[in-house]
Amino acid sequence: MTNLQLGILIYLGIINLIAFIIFWFDKWMASAKSWRIPESLLWILALIGGSIGALFSMFLFRHKTKKISFQFFLAIIILIQALVVFIILVPSAIINL
Repeated sequence: MTNLQLGILIYLGIINLIAFIIFWFDKWMASAKSWRIPESLLWILALIGGSIGALFSMFLFRHKTKKISFQFFLAIIILIQALVVFIILVPSAIINL
């Protein structure tokens, strides 16, 4: 494993943990009928690599699960990110395609 690959895995672990916690916090604030995390921040976290943490948090805490559009676009983000990470972490996969 190269330093780049290791760095990417560490980054993804950290950003997914952050996304998980922020989604949980937003759900907690929604339950308390208090100030909410802006949805744009939730999207940014998913876009910069926290999509898996967002997905786990959504279903674990039942947050944003009634918003079909949110689920759809999150699924698209996850698919694109999975493809990019696969290409970076398994460069020989491109050659064998």
